[in-house]
Amino acid sequence: MIPSHAPLPSDGPAGQQPGTDDPTLLVKIFGKDRPGITAGLLDTLAAYAVDVVDLEQLVTRGRITLCALVTAPVRATEGEVRATVHSWAESQHLQAEIISGTGDNRPRGNGRSHVTVLGSPLTAEAASAIAARITGTGGNIDRIFRLAKYPVTAVEFDVSGVDTETLRTELATEAAGRKVDVAVIASGLQRRAQRLVVMDVDSTLIQDEVIELFAAHAGCEEQVAEVTSAAMRGELDFEQSLHARVALLAGLDESVVQKVRAEVRLTPGARTLVRTLKRLGYQVGIVSGGFTQVTDALRENLGLDFAAANTLEIVDGKLTGRVTGEVVDRAGKAVWLRRFALEAGVPLAQTVAIGDGANDLDMLNAAGLGVAFNAKPLVRNAADTSVNVPFLDTVLYLLGITREDVEAADAPAGG
Repeated sequence: MIPSHAPLPSDGPAGQQPGTDDPTLLVKIFGKDRPGITAGLLDTLAAYAVDVVDLEQLVTRGRITLCALVTAPVRATEGEVRATVHSWAESQHLQAEIISGTGDNRPRGNGRSHVTVLGSPLTAEAASAIAARITGTGGNIDRIFRLAKYPVTAVEFDVSGVDTETLRTELATEAAGRKVDVAVIASGLQRRAQRLVVMDVDSTLIQDEVIELFAAHAGCEEQVAEVTSAAMRGELDFEQSLHARVALLAGLDESVVQKVRAEVRLTPGARTLVRTLKRLGYQVGIVSGGFTQVTDALRENLGLDFAAANTLEIVDGKLTGRVTGEVVDRAGKAVWLRRFALEAGVPLAQTVAIGDGANDLDMLNAAGLGVAFNAKPLVRNAADTSVNVPFLDTVLYLLGITREDVEAADAPAGG
């Protein structure tokens, strides 16, 4: 918070950045990391009344790279600053490099994007190809940092100088050939502001197709699976296929519901995704073309905020082969996304939708960010971005949430 008596940055010289022709020094420190290095360097520079223009630090495998861009010294010559910094670095068993120049870093170009690259493993060849393709589009890589080292290696490139759609198109081709996942998202505050995540259930939150689990108990697995596959490929109307499949379940005892609930397998990373999002203040929901008999249990088990699905009709302890109430189909999923957003008080632009099938497309397109998770080609091509590794928590990296953030969210509160 700025005190009421403090001048704004435009009111006077205080806090002004150096002009293009003003002399600056880039001070670079390398060596074994330990506490106190940053404070020590800044204390050394403070004696010369310099202003900090930029400051960055990176630690890789216990080795520090610390860069401070500062204005030219007021109380001494540049040579004296060099001598003092080198002397301090030597006393700390560090190396120092000082480069003279003018002005600040060059401004970033228009068109800014976050490029998240996921690999298991992430080979140098693949990373090189992605970097080269970025450069080939006219983009500049301004920053690279690691988001995670497991369950996949995830790195993020901050890119400027090329529009997001062009970059996404170019990198999609490269990613397919290199067998890595590349997600390109426009930079901006909205990425951090997305506060509602809504997921499909079958083959997204869970590994199974729920209706096929029911079908196994009814002895009609093959018939149901065939219709399901056609519907997910977009070859059949979902509502018609739903009624056709549910009709095959007529006569099943309602005790099957408990058996199916017990058979449901969460997708690897599902609990981590939900737990992390909840602890970071997100609201999380599910919407499914499956059945409330299963989604209600998932909502309770995972602590979800919202859930919507179809409901199997049960009369006298038997499944009738019909569904009751409003059908949740492709259009219905988008409707429920909007309802959840309204109830959560979150603008639609600040929502994330995750799904794998053609009946998720309306929801993915309606959300601020649509993520295709191990999806069919039709869905991957239509979504904002896609993830093709079998870990649902990798979606966190698309939101700029690092593995360290996940671990911090899981850590018990200090006493």
